[in-house]
Amino acid sequence: QVQLVESGGGLVQPGGSLRLSCAASGSFFSIDTMGWYRQAPGKERELVATITSGGSTNYADSVKGRFTISRDNAKNTVYLQMNSLQPVDTAVYYCNADVKTGDTVYRYWKPFWGQGTEVTVSS
Repeated sequence: QVQLVESGGGLVQPGGSLRLSCAASGSFFSIDTMGWYRQAPGKERELVATITSGGSTNYADSVKGRFTISRDNAKNTVYLQMNSLQPVDTAVYYCNADVKTGDTVYRYWKPFWGQGTEVTVSS
């Protein structure tokens, strides 16, 4: 099985910064796209940013210029550097990864999710 473990959330004042990390572990062959999503209270989960194994990135318009996604393929880890945080960024942030798993006979791609890390932006 595959586990995604996030860390780095917390309480920060408006204008502050946080860095989230998500490490994948377990039994798998490779990881393609990794990403961050968030869900604010009473709202649906939304895309924040994604990054492919080759380093191509995609951002939600609301975070462009403030957030930066990166990854360390050797460590199976994805990061989200969040700067100029605002109260509207308050949410639970979830890590996602497209993982090739299975056995020597049958391999398949499957999305996995982390348990979420809470980010609160408040003065």
